[in-house]
Amino acid sequence: MNEARALRAILFDKDGTLLDYEKTWGAINRAAATLAGAGDDALAARLLELGGVDPVSGRTRADSLLAAGNTREIARAWADAGSPLDVESLTRQLDELFTQSAAHAVPVTDLAALFGRLTARGLVLGIASSDSEAAIRVTLRTFGLAAHVRTVIGYDSGFGSKPEPGMVLAFAASTGLSPAEIAVVGDNRHDLEMARAAGAGWKIGVLTGTGSRETLAPLADLCLSSISEMEDALSMSLGPPAGSAD
Repeated sequence: MNEARALRAILFDKDGTLLDYEKTWGAINRAAATLAGAGDDALAARLLELGGVDPVSGRTRADSLLAAGNTREIARAWADAGSPLDVESLTRQLDELFTQSAAHAVPVTDLAALFGRLTARGLVLGIASSDSEAAIRVTLRTFGLAAHVRTVIGYDSGFGSKPEPGMVLAFAASTGLSPAEIAVVGDNRHDLEMARAAGAGWKIGVLTGTGSRETLAPLADLCLSSISEMEDALSMSLGPPAGSAD
C-alpha cells in the first residue's frame, strides 16, 4: 500500500459494499428479468441466468453482468438475448425499477454512524456506483448519509463506467485531492481495477457482495469481511488520517 501519502478520502461502491448484495438485489434482479421478459417466464429465467444468477442457488456470480454491469449494459445484453423491449426503453424502465427499490435496501451496518465517525476523522467520502445517480441519492436519503457524502457518481453522471478510471478521477477533482490520497472500496474486481487504473492510493475489497476473497485479494491492498471493519483496518494498516489526533 501507498503509505507515503496520508489517506484523505474514501470512495465507496454502493451495492455489495454499503448494501448487502443478496439481501438487497436478489428480489430486484428477479423483478428486472420479469420486466425484460415482458410476460414470457421462460425468457425471464434465461435472462436472469445470462445476468449471472445461478438457477439452483439463486446467488449472483462475482463479476457477472448483474453484479458488475450498469443499467445500459444489462439492457443491451438482455435486448440482444431476446427481450422484446428496445435498449432505450428497457434502460429507462430498469432505472425506474432500481431507483424505486433503493428505499428498501439492506445496509451492511449502521451507515450513518460509520460515515459520521469517518468524516469526524477528517476523511472526505464519496459514492461511485454502476447504479444511476438518482438511485444513489435515494440511498443517501434512506440512510441519512447526505450530510456525510461530498460526491455522488452514477453510471449516468458522465464520467464513464467501471472499470474505467473516470469515476475516481472525478471524485479526486471534486475534492481537490490526488488519487493517491484516496482509498477505493468495493466488492467486485471492476471496483479495484478502476482504482488501479486511476492510481488510487489504496484498493480495499469487501466480502458483502458477490466477490470472494479469491477474486478480490490479488487486486486489493486489504480484503475485509465488511466495511464495519474499516475503522480498525485504517488504524492498523494505514495509520491515522491526516489531521487525526490519534
